[in-house]
Amino acid sequence: MTSHIRILMCAPDHYDVDYVINPWMEGNIHKSSRDRAVEQWQGLYQILKQHATVDLVTPQKGVPDMVFTANAGLVLGENVVLSRFLHKERQGEEPFFKEWFEQNGYKVYELPKDLPFEGAGDALLDREGRWLWAGYGFRSELDSHPYLAKWLDIEVLSLRLIDERFYHLDTCFCPLANGYLLYYPGAFDSYSNRLIEMRVAPEKRIAIEETDAVNFACNTVNLEQIVVMNKASDGLKARLNAVGFQVIETPLTEFLKAGGAAKCLTLRVTEPVLADVHANVHVESRIISIQGHLLDSGLINQALDLIVDNGGSFQVLNFNLGEQRQSTSAAEVKVSAPSHEVMESIISYLIDLGAVDLPEDERDAKLEAVPKNGVAPDDFYVSTIYPTEVRINGEWIKVQNQRMDGAIAISHTPEGVVAKCKLLRDLETSESVVVDVLGIRTIRKTESREKRNSEEFSFMSAGVSSERRVELVVEQVAWELRKIRDAGGKVVVSAGPVVIHTGGGEHLSRLVREGYVQSLLGGNAIAVHDMEQSILGTSLGVDMKRGVAVRGGHRHHLKVINTIRHHGSIKQAVEAGVIKSGIMYECVKNNVPFVLAGSIRDDGPLPDTEMDLIKAQVKYAEQIKGAEMILMLSSMLHSIGVGNMTPAGVRMVCVDINPAVVTKLSDRGSIESVGVVTDVGLFLSLLVQQLDKLTSPYVEKVG
Repeated sequence: MTSHIRILMCAPDHYDVDYVINPWMEGNIHKSSRDRAVEQWQGLYQILKQHATVDLVTPQKGVPDMVFTANAGLVLGENVVLSRFLHKERQGEEPFFKEWFEQNGYKVYELPKDLPFEGAGDALLDREGRWLWAGYGFRSELDSHPYLAKWLDIEVLSLRLIDERFYHLDTCFCPLANGYLLYYPGAFDSYSNRLIEMRVAPEKRIAIEETDAVNFACNTVNLEQIVVMNKASDGLKARLNAVGFQVIETPLTEFLKAGGAAKCLTLRVTEPVLADVHANVHVESRIISIQGHLLDSGLINQALDLIVDNGGSFQVLNFNLGEQRQSTSAAEVKVSAPSHEVMESIISYLIDLGAVDLPEDERDAKLEAVPKNGVAPDDFYVSTIYPTEVRINGEWIKVQNQRMDGAIAISHTPEGVVAKCKLLRDLETSESVVVDVLGIRTIRKTESREKRNSEEFSFMSAGVSSERRVELVVEQVAWELRKIRDAGGKVVVSAGPVVIHTGGGEHLSRLVREGYVQSLLGGNAIAVHDMEQSILGTSLGVDMKRGVAVRGGHRHHLKVINTIRHHGSIKQAVEAGVIKSGIMYECVKNNVPFVLAGSIRDDGPLPDTEMDLIKAQVKYAEQIKGAEMILMLSSMLHSIGVGNMTPAGVRMVCVDINPAVVTKLSDRGSIESVGVVTDVGLFLSLLVQQLDKLTSPYVEKVG
């Protein structure tokens, strides 16, 4: 017997599956055999007694899960952190375990009552004693980990569980002697897996397959070179044997019905303290403030889900609900993350929702100098579409040229500090760049529900649906186009050649002619195919009226390109009478500016096509300025570029027959974007018809 190891167990006198608090219990209420459970528990007990001293805590009625002593608390040396159970069904166990610990001379630490922590089920010591692995995600809260570090004076490494079947850390993770680790990677998020790989050498990691994981192979009792478990595959046993471990299997199927096995049924109460190991916790916490129509817009749910989904935890400290429907609400939320890296990621997402780090008066933005022209510091903040302010020297400064995927450059001018969104290539060494996520806030709309419903698109809840009635969307777009035109506003169209192929060219031409379009953005192809249709009646060599290929038609687009190059530009070809109709004709005749951005696949190109990518981006950005609406018509690449340049507040309508394209174009986190999955030619046809319905009565009335 290895007498220096002591283990606490509890006989299954009152064990049964009386309730459901984990997936394993579902369908198993009162289906456990008491006799078989006693037999299996005794089997484990007798094995452990041969290798360790086993103490028993008296079982109690009304707490059937007390048999799972791993959840009594966490022991290190003479100190124990008592469990705070999440579910009320198990909270009755706490005083009985506390009494046992106190009677046996342990110093008991108790967490706040509203801070769940489920003992050695969610906290496992490295068998070398170097650090404590602590789980969170289902039963234990991340905010309990700093307490563990402080009270037990040990480094705590936080691991997030993401598979509800493995609701405790010890169901999928088992540190073994000599620095080995038995674990199931699928139970953890990517950050946790990366942390495991950083701390445990590859030759020491024993990653298991799901078939072993669901038999609770990781829920193992390790006694030096012996591992005791419910069941293991031949392959796993061979791997363990190869590194010096003796595998002892003992059936515990009755306890699997409640979600536990060998490790769950035991608590190691002799854990030595290493003199050179001291407290170190990587958990970081911040308090953020968020305001707006938090409930009816779903903003508070988005924020809380975002925190959890990205590896953090939260505590709502204050929530002030608006007194009336038009009033805004405010919340203060404590956000915790397992590391600074994860915290930065979470806060950057929360900033996109309009959250502000607190206290505001203590958090200026962090700045670092541009190390080299066109290069940002490593930790630069990536800008979003939303109007942003940064706090410099105690003053909030509005960021100019707001756009996605840029850096925020800070410069000092005679007029004061200037903050501006810039592409990486445009950064200069005379500037500083905002890094980290402190001192940054975005300005989000806070209109009341009534105002949103009356003034905005009724389809402004961003999303994509091929089931959405196209006619309904068309009605709303037509109404908005009419309103913008009559108010002298600006609509930008980004279009691809599919507009021509699907018969939408004549309809887009009409929109330009009647003043609904103030700028056109596209590539070489849409202009070529539009003019091919105007000059030769074909598009890509297909007769647009008959829908059949024309002999030699594959050469038509090259002939058109050659003709335009002969005249010097599209405008000169229109003025010479070569082009007599079409989208490009209407742009020239109605002084509607257009920008054609080239690509490596372009034939020709046309003399108007800008083949310098950087110059094309600059020209696109110029045309987008002041736009109130952008129609993206079947051109993924050009439209994505447009979307990245466009700040929040600009209504965007993305139309494509491919749902994946529409999702990509409309997924900007903006309520002003909507995706329409349909044929773009059909969409444009319906749009001009709807505009006729809006305009005709108006014109007749005036006339």
